[in-house]
Amino acid sequence: MPEIFPWTPTAIVFDCDGTLMDSERHWQMARDRVLQQFDIVVSDDFAELTKGVHYTECGQLMAAEIQRPDLEAVLTADLLDTFRSLVAQSPETTPGAAELVARAAEFAPLAVASNCPRDVVEDCLAAAGLLRHFSHVVVPEHNLRPKPHPDVYLTAAAACQSEPSKCLAVEDSLCGIRSAVRAGLRVLGVGPLPDRESLAMADHWVLALNDRPLTSWMASRALSRAS
Repeated sequence: MPEIFPWTPTAIVFDCDGTLMDSERHWQMARDRVLQQFDIVVSDDFAELTKGVHYTECGQLMAAEIQRPDLEAVLTADLLDTFRSLVAQSPETTPGAAELVARAAEFAPLAVASNCPRDVVEDCLAAAGLLRHFSHVVVPEHNLRPKPHPDVYLTAAAACQSEPSKCLAVEDSLCGIRSAVRAGLRVLGVGPLPDRESLAMADHWVLALNDRPLTSWMASRALSRAS
């Protein structure tokens, strides 16, 4: 980590689903349940295609998958309602997320940039005890375009009064990494099965947020700030 990130970010912007919260599985379950009504079993490629995208785009992709564009609005609403129900039942953080966020907050302002609705993001983070660490939550609203457009990351960096090039984005999906890179942020990728494009675009990759070199790097930055 010191060789990859020899600098200290002036702000850190986290994705939420799959990065901080173990909720990507809830999106997958919600999508599968909605499509089961039409006797559709999607492929792994379709699951990867929908990972990290805005839920309205996911609804559009689902409608295309069943060849019923007229049902796009219904599928989107059902997807979001099912997701809300699932995530409310078990709001869990990803391994190491709580500890890493607390340590990062010791030396840099933190923000969340997510494609989820604001109430879903804030409710999940609050239930996990993480919301208090974040100065800003940025989602696609008020004319902000969703990822992979750069809008949410540019807005998060500005809210933290930081230049994008001096910010670190933490992301688990190709959609989110594209957004952060287009906004000019450095990117820490996280997850067990990164695709080739994600690996190529990220500045560094860890399997989980409890990665030992990563936690040591965070601790060294916090110690440096304190001293």
